[in-house]
Amino acid sequence: MLRAVSSGKRSPCARATRAVLCALSAWSLLTACGDEVAPQAAQADGKSSSQSTPAAAPAAAAARPERPLPAFGGWTLAGKRLEVGSLLGKRLVVFFFNPEVASTGPIADAVASIAKLRGPNNFEVLGIAVGSNADAARAFTAHHGLDVPVIDDSAAQISRQFGLRSSGALLGVDSEGYVVFGMAQFPTDAGARAMVEQQLRQALRLPEPTADSDRKPVAPTFSADVLDGERFDLAKQRGHPVILLFFLHTCPHCHEFLEFLKNELASFDPAKRPVLAGIELTGRAFDVRERMKKDGLDFFPVMFDESGKIRDSYGVFGAVPDVFLIDSQGRIAAHTQGFAPETDGPLIRMRLARLAGTPVPMLLRKTGFSGNEVCGVCHETQHETWELTAHAGAFDTLVRHGADSNAECVRCHVVGFGQEGGYEIAKHPTELEGVGCEDCHGRGGPHLSPATIVNGDYSSACAKCHDDKHSLGFEYATFLPRVSHAANAHLLALPAKERERILAERGTVRAGLLPTTAAYVGSQACQSCHPAEHAKWSAGPHAAAISALAKTGHEADMQCVACHTTGFGKKGGFPSGARVADHPDLASVGCESCHGPGGNHVGADAPKRGTILSLGDKCDSCVILQICGTCHDQANDPGFEFEVVKKIEATRHGTIEAGTGKPLKPGDRSARAGDADPHALLAAAFAAHDATSRAPEVGRWTAR
Repeated sequence: MLRAVSSGKRSPCARATRAVLCALSAWSLLTACGDEVAPQAAQADGKSSSQSTPAAAPAAAAARPERPLPAFGGWTLAGKRLEVGSLLGKRLVVFFFNPEVASTGPIADAVASIAKLRGPNNFEVLGIAVGSNADAARAFTAHHGLDVPVIDDSAAQISRQFGLRSSGALLGVDSEGYVVFGMAQFPTDAGARAMVEQQLRQALRLPEPTADSDRKPVAPTFSADVLDGERFDLAKQRGHPVILLFFLHTCPHCHEFLEFLKNELASFDPAKRPVLAGIELTGRAFDVRERMKKDGLDFFPVMFDESGKIRDSYGVFGAVPDVFLIDSQGRIAAHTQGFAPETDGPLIRMRLARLAGTPVPMLLRKTGFSGNEVCGVCHETQHETWELTAHAGAFDTLVRHGADSNAECVRCHVVGFGQEGGYEIAKHPTELEGVGCEDCHGRGGPHLSPATIVNGDYSSACAKCHDDKHSLGFEYATFLPRVSHAANAHLLALPAKERERILAERGTVRAGLLPTTAAYVGSQACQSCHPAEHAKWSAGPHAAAISALAKTGHEADMQCVACHTTGFGKKGGFPSGARVADHPDLASVGCESCHGPGGNHVGADAPKRGTILSLGDKCDSCVILQICGTCHDQANDPGFEFEVVKKIEATRHGTIEAGTGKPLKPGDRSARAGDADPHALLAAAFAAHDATSRAPEVGRWTAR
């Protein structure tokens, strides 16, 4: 269902269609094919998983095509009661497994490996042990290192609620509680673990492990008998481009794609026309023959894969159509899943032309944005260097933080937000995810927007998002080489580990964001003008930060002291190697740790605005996290970046309107301070869904 043949990089195109396919088919993987209803959103015992009632109904949101995860709960193998609603607010992987079925072992190994990444990537994993007993489940989880909460469902209450019909299944749930991908068909060969792990990495948008692999891997060769014909051998097709299609003869999307291909391939010179070969997944020869003939689609060789070896070698587990474009050298040039004519049709037409070595038609959207993959067909090297930048993973960052539905965040992490034909949250067109080509080069690039960039100056494009509120310390000249195609082209030739090292260094939190020319003066100097702020700070943990070191005996460890004092080792700050008792006003995480040194701000005649860093108008996740993150990093405070808004709210103390020096109005302050915890709102909404979504017929609930 998800991509398993890796080209050493992400496949945004495959991801685009995959998101739609997985969202629509997640339930059908677990229940009968074509069933348009899902299990009732209730606990296994028929009671609500939460007795709480939301204080206020959440604001109405656009209807989503995905289905919400039903509420359920049970006793874990550790003897604790667990309700799935308690895990909301983060992404969630639900793993159903039967510990007595050997084939679930490699799947468990893959889940266990992925589960180790859940902290740094802000997701949770929940196991559901079915079809056995608690003792067998404990032995199974211990053997496979599955260190996650596991609910004992040996009575099959939860699995019946879901209509589970297999010994193993995986469901992916987003931070809002909607099922966005599912897997219930798995490979059976020796590579099963690696394939499932790769699928989960892509579905969860996790970084790929470093590997020296070709960007265009060699297509696995095979031979098979053709329905009513001779034997097909992929290796003998060298010198000719091949379209390898995995499909179902009953799938309407497959038929739509085949009709598209039939018309498109007819336009090629026979000498250059790509060879279309199909692998039908049901293996029902008579039905396939009759259906294809009836629909006029019997124009290409059809094969079956009774052993499943061909599917396993390409990592095809269910979602169709699944398409591999193989060049004349036998390498996989592109891989797509599903077929949406409006978006996929033009892209595939361009790719087929490129594959066949014929002139590539420029099929940009006349209105709206075309997306990065369309640009990449002709501008291949530029597209590959873009994939190495933070721009390419910008939307993935929002997904990890559960902010991919927040318009304030989304606008600067996608293509064309708020513009005609641009990214829309309700539709989530994945081809427009990330800070893409058209964000910098204009809609359709210079082909459609030639006046967007003048003399190679992209500063105006950068300034749309890299402003003072969202991008502290941004300098166009310094940052441009990080995203420049020309400046990054050399990275493509480097060994993977060296390339990853350089990219990792670029992605670290930047030091030196605070002003450095002034001297530190200590927090007491701030108190006279900011008594309310100083009082709240004095009562908080930052003021007592050095005491925490004393309790653990690390008050003399300068590596620790650096993050528990103010201005460590800097002009006027806490001196390196000094005793805490000699500098009491600097022996804390004081005002200047966040706002910068105050030497140019506290003087009687000193200007008050522009001489200290105001944070009240800054984005918590974009800017304040950069400041906090110099100490609250993964090594010292795991998970802080995903809790930053909540933690900043607990220490927020501003009483002055940023940039003006005017006192905040009471309403402004209370509105900010009273913002509801998004996790609490989400849990309340989930409880409300459970209480209101019951259908008259027990055990079923209507489709959204």
